[in-house]
Amino acid sequence: MRTVQKLFDLNGKTALVTGGSRGLGLQIAEALGEQGARVMLSARKRDELDAAKAHLRAHGIEADWIAADAARDEDIARLADETLARFGHVDILVNNAGAVWGAPAEDYPVAAWDKVMNLNIRGLFLLTQRIGKHSMIPRRYGRIVNVASITGLAGNVPGTMETIAYNTSKGAVVNFTRTLAAEWGEHGITVNALAPGFFPSKMTQASLDEWGVENMCARMPLRRLGDDEDLKGAALLFASDAGKHITGQILAVDGGVSAVA
Repeated sequence: MRTVQKLFDLNGKTALVTGGSRGLGLQIAEALGEQGARVMLSARKRDELDAAKAHLRAHGIEADWIAADAARDEDIARLADETLARFGHVDILVNNAGAVWGAPAEDYPVAAWDKVMNLNIRGLFLLTQRIGKHSMIPRRYGRIVNVASITGLAGNVPGTMETIAYNTSKGAVVNFTRTLAAEWGEHGITVNALAPGFFPSKMTQASLDEWGVENMCARMPLRRLGDDEDLKGAALLFASDAGKHITGQILAVDGGVSAVA
């Protein structure tokens, strides 16, 4: 029987993290790398990827990157194929890349809707399909961690965000996770999702500026925002053999917001 330390150990494992150059993706990449995984980061901007790689390597983590736009079919195929060529296989896939666009539903631009949907759910599906078919299913092993959101579990509080495409896409990620878990379980693949609440990031800065940290924290049972450590433990559970009997689950990491919504 393995010890708890061994169950969480990722030495010898490989991980691909999309949207991994900053924010939540980089936090998750750091957690996996700290436990011994080799990490491939992906995002669109090369300078941010270079900085993320340097950050991880300064912490003793073996990391590399591939620049790719996860909303473009050809980039998704290239990302999957190049990662497999370099690593040989992918044990852990973290689907974190995402975009948000705010506008009233009645005036929401179709182009914005398509942009959010193409990245947040269509691209996620295509990359997962390719990695699953060419690596995880043949090897009968895989850990897929999707980054959803508590906005995929409920609507927005009136008078706050107007992000119908983002919420809809994250709701799709939730049911994608459950459906794929049921279908790919026979191949030894677990599929779970993290549903973060409010974490300070480039994506959420405008909301922070508008509402203020103190006001936002007042709405949360724990009276705090997420920080640079708060996704690490949950991500590691889903990515390691400590979670080998957990699949199809959505874990809110939100300071208790969803518990009282």
